[in-house]
Amino acid sequence: MKFIISSFLAITLPCLADAATPAAANPLSFANGKAIIGIEDQTRFEYRDDNFDFNSRLGHINDDAWLLNRFRLSLELHPAGWLTLYAQGQDSREIDSNRPNIPGQLGAEGDNPFDLRQLYVELGHGKDFPLSLKVGRQVLLYGDQRLIGPLEWTNFTRTFDAAKLRYHGQGGLWVDLFTSSVVTIDRSGFDQSDWDSSLTGLYAHIPTLGIQDTELYALYFDDSNRNDHFLTLGTHLKSIPGKLGPWDYKAEFAYQTGTAGGRELSAFAGFIEGGHTFAAAWKPRLGLEYSHGSGDGNAADGKQGAFQNLFPTNHPYYGYMDIFSWSNLHNIALRLSAKPTAKLTTSLDYHLFWLASTSDALRRANASTVVRPITPAADPFVGSELDLLIHYAHSAHLGITLGYSHFFSGPYLADTGASSDADFVYVMTNLKF
Repeated sequence: MKFIISSFLAITLPCLADAATPAAANPLSFANGKAIIGIEDQTRFEYRDDNFDFNSRLGHINDDAWLLNRFRLSLELHPAGWLTLYAQGQDSREIDSNRPNIPGQLGAEGDNPFDLRQLYVELGHGKDFPLSLKVGRQVLLYGDQRLIGPLEWTNFTRTFDAAKLRYHGQGGLWVDLFTSSVVTIDRSGFDQSDWDSSLTGLYAHIPTLGIQDTELYALYFDDSNRNDHFLTLGTHLKSIPGKLGPWDYKAEFAYQTGTAGGRELSAFAGFIEGGHTFAAAWKPRLGLEYSHGSGDGNAADGKQGAFQNLFPTNHPYYGYMDIFSWSNLHNIALRLSAKPTAKLTTSLDYHLFWLASTSDALRRANASTVVRPITPAADPFVGSELDLLIHYAHSAHLGITLGYSHFFSGPYLADTGASSDADFVYVMTNLKF
């Protein structure tokens, strides 16, 4: 523990000292913006207790503290107005941890020495000609990232080897057509994708009636390794800030059909949220959200009813402890946020969680890891979670975040095994140029 704390201070304190010196708006931009160097460093100290097994009687390997560090170096070139070349490397480390040094094993982040995160060529920018094309290793991010996102919370994050064609219309209209394969982390070799598993999509963003953004999508996932071949059809709706005065809303609905794991798939997911920002100096906002992902009613009937969560960034939505995904879920969330100063943002969320079906499993935020064995007779109420978040924007280049979460165990955990409450504490710095 002493090593972790001293390491965290050794890394973050120099960042705080450097940030006190005023920086140019873009200090690493050269040749009138034709060459831009990017530097990012994220350092996070975590302490977790009973997050993995909900059993205070046993000292699980995840009941511990560790330090995570992620460093990125990038180069962006604009040889011509219609041409962009981009390359980014990333080095990720989990420091002073007793967990396996293998990404994903027992919840570990593990190490991935400096590797290629992004490398792409982009032709066009949509200003002089309505089409642009981006080819290479890149980030894919759509909507609220509930189905496709870079998963920035994790130390490795997520990128795709992809080709993306975009049509740029008038008034904010755009349409993407892409084909991609997710990049898999290889800590002892070069990170690469496997085109036996691919995601192809058509995604449209349509400004609507001057009050909301409407997005429509069709996503086809094909994975011969897992015998997955299914289509996701959906829509994402979001109010335009200020158009409804103090009120705001957003929603998303998705339906899936095809086969998953060789079983006939028919599944649904959706969420809806409404909020009100009060006329006060701190800009307090109160929001209420409901999320649902269908579950499977019978594992032996040859049909799959569980929603397939694809490649999401689930961390912001179903509790910061990352126990849940957008599958086999009912989640009611009450969200309160405020901005006491221009640099300080705070939020307090309270979640209630039920399984949509106890004949299906509870899956963690990665949408695959099962928390407990299927127990049809169990009570569906899993528990509740309280999440407190404080973020301080020290400068345009440095942010500091403090988070605390507590999970209140419910009868589902008691019916399926140990049912201790769980805690999660973290402090994180983000340095970016």
